[in-house]
Amino acid sequence: MTSTTPSSDIGELLKSMDPTLSPVRYAFATVQQTIVDQLNFAPVLTFVEDEGVTLILRQEDAINASIEHEFICQKITLSVHSALAAVGFMAAISEKLRQVGVPCNVVAGYHHDHLFIPVDKIEIAMTALNELAG
Repeated sequence: MTSTTPSSDIGELLKSMDPTLSPVRYAFATVQQTIVDQLNFAPVLTFVEDEGVTLILRQEDAINASIEHEFICQKITLSVHSALAAVGFMAAISEKLRQVGVPCNVVAGYHHDHLFIPVDKIEIAMTALNELAG
């Protein structure tokens, strides 16, 4: 369910999260800004830290650009439109994934939350999320 009005109600968020798996493999990397400026593709995410620029990019792009990368993962998008100030939604998801031993890196977009899960744990994560949604 995708709504134009964001929800803060944790029960509604969990029930309506509708996890959707992307078939694309992604990777995390850290580079200096000069490398980012030279890329001929757009990373999925860039985040500037004191130590360098964190990238989330398609694994294929990382390989083609000879960028050292790690945490090969797939993205699960929670299709519900969660409010940026919603309390407890990610905590409930994190706890469920912890219970089944699945690491997760979360990106909160304006409309949706995106979970980056190691490729070897994706089936376990999808099962756990669907169980949590009831």
